[in-house]
Amino acid sequence: MDPTTIIGIIAGMALVINGILGSGEIGNFIDMPSILIVVGGAISAVVASFPLSKLKNIGKHMMKLVAGNKFQPEQVIDTIVEFAQMARKDGLLVLEEKANELTDPFFKKGILLVVDAMEAEKVREVLENEVGGMIERHESEVEIYDKAAAYSPAFGMIGTLIGLINMLKSMDLSEGSSSSLGQNMSVAMVTTFYGCMLANLIFMPIAKKLRIRNDEEVLYKQVIIEGVVGIQAGDNPKVLKEKLVSLLHQSRQESIMNSEGGEGGGKKKAPKEKKKK
Repeated sequence: MDPTTIIGIIAGMALVINGILGSGEIGNFIDMPSILIVVGGAISAVVASFPLSKLKNIGKHMMKLVAGNKFQPEQVIDTIVEFAQMARKDGLLVLEEKANELTDPFFKKGILLVVDAMEAEKVREVLENEVGGMIERHESEVEIYDKAAAYSPAFGMIGTLIGLINMLKSMDLSEGSSSSLGQNMSVAMVTTFYGCMLANLIFMPIAKKLRIRNDEEVLYKQVIIEGVVGIQAGDNPKVLKEKLVSLLHQSRQESIMNSEGGEGGGKKKAPKEKKKK
C-alpha cells in the first residue's frame, strides 16, 4: 500500500487551513456558489472533453494511487534466470508447460513466442509494440487529470470575473456603497483560491503519481523483454541476470547483490588480482 498521495493532500489542506486560521477566519474562505462554479465547472469540462470509456476508469485510477507498486522486477528476474537454465539444458520447448503456469499474460506471451521459434527481433518488436500501446493508453488516461488541473484555475478566474461584474454593477458611490467594496472583492477572489488549490493539491499530484505507476510497469516489462530475448539467444543465465539487474535502479541492484552475498553462509568473492604490467 502507498498512502503518500492521500497523506500529501491531507497535509497540504491542513497547512493551508492552519495558515488561514493564523491570519483570519475559515468562514471567509467558504462560499458555496464559488465552489459550484470551480468544482462543477472543472468536472463538467472534463466530462465534455473525454468519452465515457475513459471516464469510467477513474475508480481504477484511485485504486492505483494507494495500491503501491505491484510490478516487482526482482521476482521476474529470478523466474527468467530459472527459465534460461532450463532452456540451455533441455531446449526451448520445455518452457511451453512453464509458460502456461504464468499468471502474467505479457510474460506468458513472450515465452510462447520464443517456444514458437519466432525470430528474436520479431519477438522484441511484438512485445515493444504492446508496451508502446500501453504507454499511449496510460497517457491518454492521465490526460484527464492534466486537463482538470488546467480547467480548475480557469473556472476560478471565471468565478472571479462573475463576482467582480456583480460587484461593479451593484456599486453606487453616491450612496456610500463603496464601504462594502473589500468584502465583495474577497468573495470574488475566493474562486481563484479554489481553482489553484484544486489544480495544485489534487489533480496535478494524481497525474504525477499515475505517471510513476506507468514508469514502474514499463520497467517491469522491459526486464521481461530483455529476459525473453536473452533466453531465445541462449545467453548464459548468470550473464543474463547481471544484464537484467543493470536495468534497475542502483539501490535495487545493491539489494539484489547483497542478498546474493548473504547466501551460502555469506561468502564473498575473492578480489581479482591485478595484472602485473
